[in-house]
This record gives sequence, C-alpha cells and structure tokens, in this order.
Amino acid sequence: MQQLDLQSLLAAVDVPADWVGIREVTETHSPRIVRDGVPEVNGCFTTQGLMVEVLADGQFGYYGTPNMTDVGISDAAKKAYAQAKRAANHATFKFTDAARPANVGSYQSPFVKEMDTISPGELNKILLDAYTQLKVSDKIVSARAVVQTIQMLSRFVSSNGSDITQDFLMLEFDLSATAADGANQQTRTFGGMRGTCRQMGMEFFDKWELLVIAQKIGEQAIELLDADECPTGEMDLVIASDQMMLQIHESVGHALEIDRILGDERNYAGWSFVNMDDFGKLQYGSKLMNITFDPTLSSEFASYGYDDGGLEATREYIIKNGVLLRGLGGMESQIRSGVPGVANFRASSWNRAPIDRMANINLEPGNSSFDEIIGAVENGVYMESNRSWSIDDYRNKFQFGCEYAKLIENGKMTKTLRNPNYRGISNPFWNSLKMVGDNDTFGIYGTPNCGKGEPNQVIRVGHASPVCMFKNVQVFGGA
Repeated sequence: MQQLDLQSLLAAVDVPADWVGIREVTETHSPRIVRDGVPEVNGCFTTQGLMVEVLADGQFGYYGTPNMTDVGISDAAKKAYAQAKRAANHATFKFTDAARPANVGSYQSPFVKEMDTISPGELNKILLDAYTQLKVSDKIVSARAVVQTIQMLSRFVSSNGSDITQDFLMLEFDLSATAADGANQQTRTFGGMRGTCRQMGMEFFDKWELLVIAQKIGEQAIELLDADECPTGEMDLVIASDQMMLQIHESVGHALEIDRILGDERNYAGWSFVNMDDFGKLQYGSKLMNITFDPTLSSEFASYGYDDGGLEATREYIIKNGVLLRGLGGMESQIRSGVPGVANFRASSWNRAPIDRMANINLEPGNSSFDEIIGAVENGVYMESNRSWSIDDYRNKFQFGCEYAKLIENGKMTKTLRNPNYRGISNPFWNSLKMVGDNDTFGIYGTPNCGKGEPNQVIRVGHASPVCMFKNVQVFGGA
C-alpha cells in the first residue's frame, strides 16, 4: 500500500482555515465461509483513503478522497473548506479547535499470533472440520462456519499538534446450524448472529475447543425441534451474557448517544426517551446496574486508544448504582450539550465523518454465581443468543427473540424451550434487575454491523456482561 508522509501533506494544505486535520485509514478484510461443506467465500480486499477536515467560521467541513497525492489533498481541503463556509451561513452553534484536542500517541490490538501464523488453507480446513461437527444429524439441513479477519491501520494528524497511530487486528467468527423436521425449523448459532467478535490474533483458533462448541451447536439445533414452545406470561427472566449484549446495545447504548438526544438522528435513527436534564438524576435501573464505557478492555471488539477526533479514550461510568451519569458523546456533543461524555467520536471508514457512536459498553459484574441466580427463581425462563429484535424510535419499547431457552422451576433448569421472546420498556425493565452474575458468568461479545448516520455508517461495537436476572418480565412464545 501507498506510504504517506501525513505531516508533509498537512503542511502543504493551503486554505485559510482555523484548524486542519487529516485521517488516513487502510483496512484489509479477509472473509472465509464454508456453507454445507463447500468453501463458499475466500476473499481479500483492501481499502485506503484520506479524510480531510477543516474548521472555518466555527463549522467543520469534511471531504474524503482516495487520491493521496499533494494535488488530491489540496483539492479535498478546498472542498472541505467550502463546505464549512456554506454551513456557517446556517449555523446554530459555533465550534473552536477545542473540539479537537491535541494528542500524540499510539494503540495496538493485543495478540499472541499474527495473521500469517495460519495459512488460508489451514483456516479453510478448520472451518470444514467445524462444519463436520455441526452436522450431527441428517436433520441438520444447513450449516455454516464463518470467519473474517480484519487488519486496520489508522493515523490522524492535525494542525494543532495531534499525531495518533492505531493498529487494529480483529476477528469475526460464527457457527450456525439449522435443523428441520417438516415445517418445524430451528437455528442455533455461536453467540447469536455473529456475536463472537474480538480484537486478537490467530490464537483464537484453538481447534479442538471450537470443534466441541460446533458439535454442541448442532446438538442444540436438533434438541430445539422437539422442545416445548416457550410459555406466555409474566415471570422472572434470566438472560445469558450473549443476549445481554443486545439488551445493552439497544436500550442503553443507542438511548444515550448525545447526538440522538439532541435530535441529530431523528430523521433516520430516531430520538431517545432520555432528556438532557436526566443526567445526574435519572434512576435508569436498579442499584445493581453499573454500565461502563471501556475502550481499554483487552480483546474487546471496539477497544482503542483515541477516538477519531483525537480525544484520549478512558474508562468511564455511564451509569453507576443505577443512576445516569454520562452520555455517549464526543467533544462536539459535549460542548453543545454541556453534558459529560466520553471518547466515542468515531467514523466507520476514511470516507465518513465521525459521529457519536458506541464503543465498548459493558455491564460490570456483580456477586452472584450462576447457580445462585437460577436457584433464586421459582418460576421463570433462561434465554440465550439473540435471534430477532425490535425497538421503537425512542429506544423505549422493545421486543427481543432468542434462539434457546430453559424453563426454570423451583430453582432448577428443567426442559428446553423453543421460540423464546420477551418484551419491556427500557427504564422499568432495567429497574427490575435483581441479580447480576459474577466474573465467572462474564462474557465478551460484539457486533460488526451497528448502523447509524446519513450517509449510513456501519461500525464495530463491543459489549461485555455477566448473566442477569430480571423480575416479572413479559415472556412469550412464537417464531
């Protein structure tokens, strides 16, 4: 790939701006899919480009370009400057370069084994072996093993002294098995719809462990064919960490994005039930609810050292003892709103401007063991792995479906249930949180496809959580 001297390119920018920044991103994706015993996808593609941003008359302008020459940068800077000047005629708020803090530093994903320690052929063999383990019965009518490795190098320089390099190594992995008996069809996955996403190297592929997991997924898909339908009614709900990922994402993460609360996303992604005067006051959940923004957690999918505005990333409590403290907003949103935020001003690629995005949003562990949680439930359901989701534009009323469930009777898990679902309203639901699992129940997951913004940006997000128990939740069956 083309090697650039960003400092020289920055110095050559010739526009009368108050501030200039250049962000270079190089990203290589290598997807591999084995479906029904056949290698379906074996690919590798790389994108590289620059985003030039300028501050003029209190407004930021952006222009992305794959033309990484002096001429290309100069043209992009002029267009970004013109955009900022036009925006100034309609401005409702004026910024200074305080919205772009000056920092110098670097970040690198943790890993033990680099990408090239496993050859493409060896990786395909692992996926084929996983498929074989998924195929536990002729009733498995379709099975799939997927891995995508991602290498991303980002560098950001600015006229007020920022020089930040970040080197990411990431994996997206999934296994799925679909079983069928006549019209009855059930699917089981590994972590719920590509939820197994990490920043790490090829040490992830402990082959024998993966094969054991693959066999279990296949067996559970078969098990679901003969399972009873999930009952309907108000009862206690125990949610596994891979489903807590979805719960945190939809009813906490999106609800607390400050640009959404300000109304910036109302025409596309909606608003929020949270108001500006709720910060520091709102009892978002029970006193057991402790949510952190933590881009420092090793191996989690959206860990980083700095956001795309140059702000250093630090671990912060968003919600502590159930009380809402901070919003998910970068420096621009913090300055506009007066609400404390975090370093989450993020862009999905070189051709997108940063906006407020989730990163690693985690529910901190409590003190209850898994057995203690199950033992405390007289009548309830335990659910794993997201299958479907729906939530309104205010991130308030939700309905989520899961892949796999167990009935809980008198403190013990008994029979398997199929087609489990639950619904609720965000604030009352989180206030019904009665038990939070300990570190032994804590799982790290993520998603590669969180969408937001106009034009749309699909970005990577991490979530970690223990197993949790909620009281008196509406549970119901049906596909």
